[in-house]
Amino acid sequence: MSNNFKKLFAAVAALLIGVAASAQFTTSSIGGKVTDESGEPLAGATVVALHTPSGTQYYAVANAEGRYSIQGMRPGGPYELTVSLIGCQTVKFQDITLALGESYTQDAFLVVSALELDEVVVSATANTRFSQQKTGASVNVSNREMNELPSVSRSISDLTKLSPYANGMSFAGGDGRSTNFTVDGANLNNNFGLSSNLPGGGTPISIDALEEIQLVVAPYDVRQSNFVGGGINAITKSGTNTYKATAYAYYHDENLRGNKIGDTDLGERDPEMNKTFGFTVGGPIIKNKLFFFVNFESSKQPQQTIPFRAATDEDIAAGKAGEGNISKTAASDMQKVSEYVKKNYGYDTGSWTDFPGGIENTKILARVDWNISDEHKLSVRFNNTTNTTWYAPNGNSCDDGLRNKAFNRSSLESMAFANNMYSQQNDIMTVAGELNSRLSDRLSNRFIATYTAINDQRGSNSAIFPHIDIMDGPNREDILNGSKYSNSPMMSLGYELFTYNNGVKNNVFSIQDNITYTLGDHHIVAGASYEFQKASNSYMRNGTIYYRYASMDDFVNGRKPLSACLTIGNNGDPNPRGEVAYSQIGAYLQDEWSVAGNFKLTYGIRADMLAFDNSTILTNNAIKALEFGGQHIDTGRYANTRVQFSPRVGFNWDVMEDKSLIVRGGAGLFQGRLPLVFFTNMPQSAGMIQTSRNFAAINSDGSANADGIAAIDKLYDPATGKIITDVKEAAKALGINTTVTPEDGQVSLGAKNSVVGVDENFRMPQQAKISLAADYTVPVNFPLTLTAEGMFTKTLYGVRLADINLNDEVVLKKNSDGSYVNGFAGADNRVNYKNLPNDYKYQNLKGAYVLTNSNQGYGYTLALSAKAQPVKNLNLSASYVHTEGKEVSTMPGSAAASAFEGLYTVNGANYATLQRSRYVIPDKFTANINYFLPISIFGGDGLHLDLYYTAYSAGGYSYAYANDMNGDGNTADLMYIYPSGADVNFVEHTYTNGKSGDKLETYGTLSVADQIAAYDKYLAQDKYLSSHKGQYAEANAARSPFVHRFDLRVAEDFSFKVAGTKHNFQLSLSIENLGNMLNSNWGVRKWSAYQTGTDITAITPLTYAGTDASGKPTFYMTPTDGKIAMPESSYSKTYVSPTECWQVLVGIKYLFN
Repeated sequence: MSNNFKKLFAAVAALLIGVAASAQFTTSSIGGKVTDESGEPLAGATVVALHTPSGTQYYAVANAEGRYSIQGMRPGGPYELTVSLIGCQTVKFQDITLALGESYTQDAFLVVSALELDEVVVSATANTRFSQQKTGASVNVSNREMNELPSVSRSISDLTKLSPYANGMSFAGGDGRSTNFTVDGANLNNNFGLSSNLPGGGTPISIDALEEIQLVVAPYDVRQSNFVGGGINAITKSGTNTYKATAYAYYHDENLRGNKIGDTDLGERDPEMNKTFGFTVGGPIIKNKLFFFVNFESSKQPQQTIPFRAATDEDIAAGKAGEGNISKTAASDMQKVSEYVKKNYGYDTGSWTDFPGGIENTKILARVDWNISDEHKLSVRFNNTTNTTWYAPNGNSCDDGLRNKAFNRSSLESMAFANNMYSQQNDIMTVAGELNSRLSDRLSNRFIATYTAINDQRGSNSAIFPHIDIMDGPNREDILNGSKYSNSPMMSLGYELFTYNNGVKNNVFSIQDNITYTLGDHHIVAGASYEFQKASNSYMRNGTIYYRYASMDDFVNGRKPLSACLTIGNNGDPNPRGEVAYSQIGAYLQDEWSVAGNFKLTYGIRADMLAFDNSTILTNNAIKALEFGGQHIDTGRYANTRVQFSPRVGFNWDVMEDKSLIVRGGAGLFQGRLPLVFFTNMPQSAGMIQTSRNFAAINSDGSANADGIAAIDKLYDPATGKIITDVKEAAKALGINTTVTPEDGQVSLGAKNSVVGVDENFRMPQQAKISLAADYTVPVNFPLTLTAEGMFTKTLYGVRLADINLNDEVVLKKNSDGSYVNGFAGADNRVNYKNLPNDYKYQNLKGAYVLTNSNQGYGYTLALSAKAQPVKNLNLSASYVHTEGKEVSTMPGSAAASAFEGLYTVNGANYATLQRSRYVIPDKFTANINYFLPISIFGGDGLHLDLYYTAYSAGGYSYAYANDMNGDGNTADLMYIYPSGADVNFVEHTYTNGKSGDKLETYGTLSVADQIAAYDKYLAQDKYLSSHKGQYAEANAARSPFVHRFDLRVAEDFSFKVAGTKHNFQLSLSIENLGNMLNSNWGVRKWSAYQTGTDITAITPLTYAGTDASGKPTFYMTPTDGKIAMPESSYSKTYVSPTECWQVLVGIKYLFN
């Protein structure tokens, strides 16, 4: 290390401050105590551990207490451990296997004798008893278990199902974006955080390149960091003294899946082929000294990106529109629109019947391991992954304030053209180097350096053209004359509104050094690290202009749009980008104390510090001058540098001193990361690098907006009936100033525009965790183990967005009886924003969103599990996990406005109270049967069977009102659960299709009495509603019915010898959702009667109609079919999609040696 780094290390270690960069496990260790037959310690005993596949040797010498410790060892094995001392009989332990991150305990008893005695050889058996080192919740998954898991996608998120706490990338009810994923210590997270999917299409490294993964939730070792939910530590394979190779291929197409859900046939199968090819090669370069391992994998999956299809004339005549996977949008209407824009604008919309896309992925990995000497071992690894995936257009986000979260652009309600889709092109490169050194008998060192570069760019097949949403409602003129606006989508076309100049470049560099020292019964670890991260984000929402039309009739007849939004680069920059950069400097200190032979105590402290580089951003003085109740937003500063301490303590008690009963647990603080997108929102919205403007002819309540009307008029040519399609021309027509200096800045006031900031006191997410567990080996004649584990978490620093533009005292003002002054009359007294005085906002802005913290939130889990091996080669396991998690904000989005508005609340997102996390699965059951039958099928050597069962409630839902009841401009108002229909202020309602003129259809009228009866019927059958009468519904608290799924993998081994060399083949068949193959009704998720897409989580049985003369809200029942049908049951719809059907993956693998 350089002198500067030494000084930095010393200073940081002394102060115990900083952030450990990706301080996750990549190695294992062995330790224990050497005694004579009377139990006296044997100081000076030599311990040699030999990794037999590679010839790698590790050494230690027992100290005065007889204790030894070997650090930095290769996970896996088998190992041979030899313990010797002059004058004593030598003992050799064979077939020891080390799990990743494990501190394996192997005590040795040597017989003291003056005579030369034969060596004693002890063979280790399968570890059926519990580790004496484990304290918190964690699961290790070997390469064999990865390969035997039934999986069609072969993704990292599939592997997490082997942890009872996991649901994809989410652990214990946490946001999957907070999960930390490292490979060989290198950061391979989706750091920017637009979704919980890992980069590289969800699998940035091949499963066949991995040796082992560790899934952790509450490890009390302070070296593990950077997550509050869970962590995934993975290590790659290494070469050995034997040349080994594999070649593999996997295949799946549309004929290897089901095509029926219940009584619904999905019709003609769209192409969805998946071809994966790959190989691995590893072996010695110099025997016992230098080794290599290489992996290559390529996958192509052409498929239909949009599963829905437009309704044909035959579908409409048969009443099938809006059912199954047939959208309500007519194919004839899409053809009409397509022909119109081609004729009038020369724009090609792309197909409305074919939506080709899919995934292309290539992975390359190379690793070299060098045993420099017995004291020093070096490994270097490189990998590169490129991935391109096509997606349907964004669900329903927009910036004109007219968003409807209930319907997506591609759904049963609406359709998009093929050129409205977008691609995500992803390129990942990582390099990791690790040096493990034995400096003395007591001192060892581990040094890691890593570099990761991630480049994400969106792409499109569309020519530059505005994104246009066409609604299925009355014409614009009728709306402005009093007709009710219909926010039901019908059709989308153009360049996807969030794709133009949308890309992220993320670079991460880290170094880490751990020093381990053994002192008597103490095993002391001290470490320091440094990480630098930089992200450059180009994100021009509406960069090709966005238009919304009230109806198709308006659009094809050349009338004015209902709204318009645009973003343009400032100072002539066509590709503006926002940047965030920060450094992490860290240190930690820990002692693992063997208090007694059967009791170990681990305690330590780490301190995390993050320092932002503010030189990458600019202060907009015009925004800074705005006052929000005494607060200001400085767009040229991120959060202040602060220290967050994380002390932890864990224990492991071998109660019976034979590992048959282990009681373990601990408590500590855990700090996580926050997706970088929440930081770059500030420079993106600061008005310095780009300028955005949003206009609408109506407000969210349907009333006319004069400013919006005037602005839209400037974008429309009445002589030709055309809109401006060039963003520069649009900016010029609107008089937008795109020449901006830091000294002057600029800000655009108006009800559709917002600003974004970061609280100077913001801190990274941090939780306190405490857990207690018991592991018990049942005394029967076969291995049977039981585990019970409970964990409680408390939020110390949660993350939320606050709208500081709202005057809380005005909004939440109450009467002496506790009711809101400006609330509705009656039982549902929530704030009615339409009643608020004009000063309820400090500035004429939609919002001033500031990233800040909340200390509210908690969660708990209770896990019960059992494992058994009743006969040879048969392994059984089962688990049940109950999870609860409460938080103020789940941050349901990436842009500040969408993350703020995405919350379902009573009085608006600024006043959100504790609600169930959207990621919680309250109850989950899993079971696994793994069996190897040494029988021959088609001449094979043996049959592998692996059956995996899971049962869980597939979705959490929020009961909310249809329409914006509280008038805050956001249709996300949680429903008050009236005890009976008679308590609801119903109004007689005539149900129509919401259109005007000769397209108006009337479906009928329901009286107040009819609606009371329908409400009471619905309330009675719904478990959640009927048990929460007289309360406000809680977000994400209603659960869909349990879904039961079985996944099966069957594999047969074949082998033969050529010239004395053994060659092996394995044929495999993975079947996901096996039950659906047996019965098309099984293994399928149920939808709410009001749901039109899997990401639509609101259930809206009541539609807000207005207020009566007394100020009470009025309602009518929401139809489930868009016409007049009343809801019969909460979850009456089945999710009709090929993804719900059984899927089969066929594989073949060749294994050399």
